[in-house]
Amino acid sequence: QLQASGGGLVQAGGSLGLSCAVNGYTFGTLAMGWFRQAPGKEREFVVAITWSFDRTDYADSVKGRFTISKSSAKNTVYLQMNSLKPEDTAVYYCARSLSRSTIVGDYALWGQGTLVTVSS
Repeated sequence: QLQASGGGLVQAGGSLGLSCAVNGYTFGTLAMGWFRQAPGKEREFVVAITWSFDRTDYADSVKGRFTISKSSAKNTVYLQMNSLKPEDTAVYYCARSLSRSTIVGDYALWGQGTLVTVSS
């Protein structure tokens, strides 16, 4: 079970942090990812991190602005979002995959999503 939190309203240029608690057994969790879905658009990849070696993949649109990290002790994944833009407005989802991937379909377990709104 995944539980995302931390969304909210922020002005353009501001920062926001998201958390995703991985509840339950984490063996086999190879990668954790953040995705987002804006109104009327398809869900898209944002960033992912491998559970064992902290290898990361970022979408070009967020490179240099967003940072993913995790705490194995707390079974929690974090997304720090800086220099936010109105186009970052979306529902953000955390998800778990059994392989390192940027593809939505490779993630089988999803959190409930948290809304991030960036005002101009």
